[in-house]
Amino acid sequence: MPEVASRRHSEVISAITAEALQRADARWEDLEGIAVTNGPGLVGSLLVGVAAAKGYALATGLPLVGVNHVEAHLFANFVHGPNESPAARDDLLPAVCLVASGGHSDIVLMRQPGDYKILGWTRDDAAGEALDKAARVMQLGYPGGPAIDRAAKSGDPSAVQFPRPVIADGLDFSFSGLKTAMVREHQARSSDGGPLDESTVADLAASFQEAVVDTLVRNLTQAAVEYGARQVLLAGGVAANSRLRQKMASWHADSGVPVAFPPVKYCTDNAVMVAAAGFAKAARHGWDDLDIDVYSALPLADHV
Repeated sequence: MPEVASRRHSEVISAITAEALQRADARWEDLEGIAVTNGPGLVGSLLVGVAAAKGYALATGLPLVGVNHVEAHLFANFVHGPNESPAARDDLLPAVCLVASGGHSDIVLMRQPGDYKILGWTRDDAAGEALDKAARVMQLGYPGGPAIDRAAKSGDPSAVQFPRPVIADGLDFSFSGLKTAMVREHQARSSDGGPLDESTVADLAASFQEAVVDTLVRNLTQAAVEYGARQVLLAGGVAANSRLRQKMASWHADSGVPVAFPPVKYCTDNAVMVAAAGFAKAARHGWDDLDIDVYSALPLADHV
């Protein structure tokens, strides 16, 4: 609900910013700049964030940089703590990255930071959106991706032969037909429209998850081979899926191509990835002006 989301954002953003500084034991004068997502996304929520960032910049004198949300997900692979190593290596480029979430299913060629090409994207539902809708049909709750992942652990992924959607002319995705197949399968198994037994739900969840993951892995690995990727990166909420991680780890073992996943806490939307992308963008191009705008659609790069 965009209106509810933006109102809630405006209610809590000041308190959350103050808490973040407190937890980091930092003050405004300790910072070098402010990074803020300015697209793509819900305009109301983006406006709240950008307006707050501009206010903080004016009040503190800190420079400001706008960040593309999809690029921020890419940079989650390069975030690490003081005693940790980054998931990805910045010397292994070009890289092919899957950004899969509730709003995105993009395969991105990363030649250098800031130099991208979109190799494939979704033509309808994103992978995370399809998982959310399937979970709602099975009454598993929200967010659907983690709920299906949990339910699938006790299910049979071969119980239902869901389709693996193919787009004939490239690496694009389409999950709307798969979602419809899930609805029909659920209806066929639920004679009175009520909830299914736990075993049936587990089998449906495992089979649906397998179809989504197979489709993502097929296109991602094809892109990696075609474009000579030196490493493969995964990002976005769907990158936390245990079956996707398992299958990509198996592909790495067979192909020898390094595969990186961000820590699970950096897969879903978070401020750390925005800060990392903003820092890198400012280093490349300098800081933005205070007149940055928000964009519901903000392509990371051209589609091949």
